[in-house]
Amino acid sequence: MNIQCPNCLFADDIDERKIPEKGGTAKCPKCGHRFLVKRLQNPNPSLDKFSAQTVAFKAPEKQKSASANQTAGASPTVQTKPPLSLVHKLSFHGNGSALFGIQIVNILLTIITLGIYRFWGKVKVRKYLYSQTELLGDRFVYHGTGKELFIGWLKAVAFLVVGYGTIFVLTFFIHPFFNILAPFLILAIIPLALVGARRYRLSRTSWHGIRFSFRGSFKEALGLYAGGLLLTIITLGIYYPIFHAKMRSFWANNSYFGNTPFKYNGNGKDLLGSFILAVFLSIVTLGIYWFWYMAKVQQYDWEHTSFPGMSFRSTVTGGSLFVLTLTNFLLIIFTLGLAFSWVIVRTMRFWFANISLEGNLELDKIKQDAQNARATADSMADFMNIDSGLV
Repeated sequence: MNIQCPNCLFADDIDERKIPEKGGTAKCPKCGHRFLVKRLQNPNPSLDKFSAQTVAFKAPEKQKSASANQTAGASPTVQTKPPLSLVHKLSFHGNGSALFGIQIVNILLTIITLGIYRFWGKVKVRKYLYSQTELLGDRFVYHGTGKELFIGWLKAVAFLVVGYGTIFVLTFFIHPFFNILAPFLILAIIPLALVGARRYRLSRTSWHGIRFSFRGSFKEALGLYAGGLLLTIITLGIYYPIFHAKMRSFWANNSYFGNTPFKYNGNGKDLLGSFILAVFLSIVTLGIYWFWYMAKVQQYDWEHTSFPGMSFRSTVTGGSLFVLTLTNFLLIIFTLGLAFSWVIVRTMRFWFANISLEGNLELDKIKQDAQNARATADSMADFMNIDSGLV
């Protein structure tokens, strides 16, 4: 399918199958202009819905001349620009009313069952949010179950009871010095819970029929987390951007879609100057400027994250992030928490609207490679109120 940039008239062929059914955005590699593209309607139902057709755009004169020269036997013109790539966006179709209805039922059943139903309720919320998230015409699917979360929670509680119980016995019966082990236990539990939660949630997530997975190790996470936390304290916070980039690299480079990993090549040193400036300006502005630094970090992280054939881009700004946070806070306060469902929906729409995927995803090269995982660490993260970065 031939498409042409309306700004500079650069034209190129692109596989029509890579264009979402509802249309998408293309980015011109020559001038950077973005414009809408749509699939052509197939006038013959007997033909395959992806059959190639030509868009009725007038080809640039330069390209016509090049074609004529090649026909006459002249040397072919060397293409110096990369091919046109599509710009894709995640879209969220959920609404606050539907989510509110789910959560109200969850609360009532949780009360009736003395808290046990909360695990099944959490699964219902996740399944709804995933099913309302769409990319390239396909919705995401969450495959977890309430039974998995409940059993995982029982194991997590048993682990915590045994751990803290052991420290209590050692402290009470042997020597008070053993009480110092408690902070080290927490330090070890946090990366364990984060790694396990990410491994479980990605293993229960699929798109286009292909499962995601996380393959990072707890040992590596513990080393990065402990070392980064220590250096951040020693340097009075200056090491934090480097710590952040290393952890981001760990999370991204060990995340897979099928048998294919994501890549992150960011360097925390690039953010060091912005971080120092943000600390100073945040003090002056009573913390408000920190939203601008968070937006910059988001832009940097996504621009340094890639997937074979695809790159990412974030357009979030500090002002929009500040307004979102402030309005969400006011909604929660003035509705006494009743607007929480709407806050979730508008937050998801905000992030999806500010993240785009550029390129041509070759799904035929991605193979299913599902990894199994248990829900124990996910329940532990939930029990300790630790955010793993996923719903």
